Amino acid sequence: MAKTLPEKEEVRWPTLSEKERERRWEKMKELMKSRGLECVVVFGLKGREQFDRYLTNDRSGGIVIFPFEGELVHLTWATFDISAHLESALRKEASWVNDIRLGATGAGVVQVLKEKGFDQADIGVVGLDIYAAGELEGYIPYKTWVYILENLPYAKFHDISQPFAQMVAIKSEDELQLVRRAAEIGELTAWEMMNVTRPGVSESEIYAAMMACMYRNGATGSVSPYITPLILHSGPDNPSWGAPMWLVRPQPPRVVQLGDVVQAEIFPRYGSMEAQIQMSVAIEPVDKVNKECAAIARQSYEIGFNSLGPGKLFGDVVEAMEKPLKEAGAWHLTPLIHSLNPLAWVSQTGVGIENMTGAGNYKGIGPTPLIGADIVIKQGTVWELEPNACLGKNRVNIGGTVIVGEEGAIALNTLSTEMRIVS
Repeated sequence: MAKTLPEKEEVRWPTLSEKERERRWEKMKELMKSRGLECVVVFGLKGREQFDRYLTNDRSGGIVIFPFEGELVHLTWATFDISAHLESALRKEASWVNDIRLGATGAGVVQVLKEKGFDQADIGVVGLDIYAAGELEGYIPYKTWVYILENLPYAKFHDISQPFAQMVAIKSEDELQLVRRAAEIGELTAWEMMNVTRPGVSESEIYAAMMACMYRNGATGSVSPYITPLILHSGPDNPSWGAPMWLVRPQPPRVVQLGDVVQAEIFPRYGSMEAQIQMSVAIEPVDKVNKECAAIARQSYEIGFNSLGPGKLFGDVVEAMEKPLKEAGAWHLTPLIHSLNPLAWVSQTGVGIENMTGAGNYKGIGPTPLIGADIVIKQGTVWELEPNACLGKNRVNIGGTVIVGEEGAIALNTLSTEMRIVS
């Protein structure tokens, strides 16, 4: 039976301290010193991870210029970011940024680098070569980058996207508090989904209830420009993923029926830290194939959870999680596991998709490559275990967020780690 939430949920608001600001800036300078860099340009723009916010703890979508000596500059694309910064300062809210300017463009970057005397410097760049959903080849706009290169011909640019991501991945206790809170909100949202999901209820009603739960607790959904804030699909054998079609095309949302599996991927993001929850709710009577998919996915989850630990290779964990799917002849659509905060290393997707019923109607389908096989898993990193098992067109996706502790994985979610059944 679904849990009934209390009328008023306890809401907590963990924050980042000045100590955390100093820790991040000091780690940034250590990275710069190790690579002989005088300055780093961190592009946020439309990047999924909003890396500019890592150094500013402020609004994202801009560009940060971080010198080894002196004050950082935050370039924004919108004047309302500046007025919001002003109001925040007047309210005595803690800000990490003093110098915020309009001009998140190639011209804006060039102007600041020349002003600071870096027109012939060794400059690090974050955003040219970084993996995330929809960003297989980075996310810096072509015109922006060309303008910078043409107008700073004597500067030497060094891509440090991957070293930067590895630095960011190891979390402090302050940061892990935010991750835990995001996962708590995800758990509440999963309960909300389970309570609302019944025959006769539309996908849009379920979606609205889940988003309201996140907003009520101070979290947003996915901030990626390539993904909907919340993924939700339903049907007895529906392998779809991504945005529900009624958010893409002008059409009515589907109404849930007996025998459906309603599946969602929840992306609660609190204070720039993200958790992910893969929730599957099956409505009786449950097809035996869906039960089989759920059992395979659960076995993969348990193997992944027990394999994660400091010193393990990411590629070895992926291989272990794939084993029960291979033994059962199942394929998988989305990753079995990936890093979080940032989402930079990810297992293959679409492995065996040619076995999907109807796959022969499409050209060029197949698996994506494994990203980060040689990454050594470290204590304080955050990972998403999200095994999904598919047989024909039937698919079940489960999973939740884990932290790597000193002795192994620590689960932050429980409800979503197996398929739940409602009457």
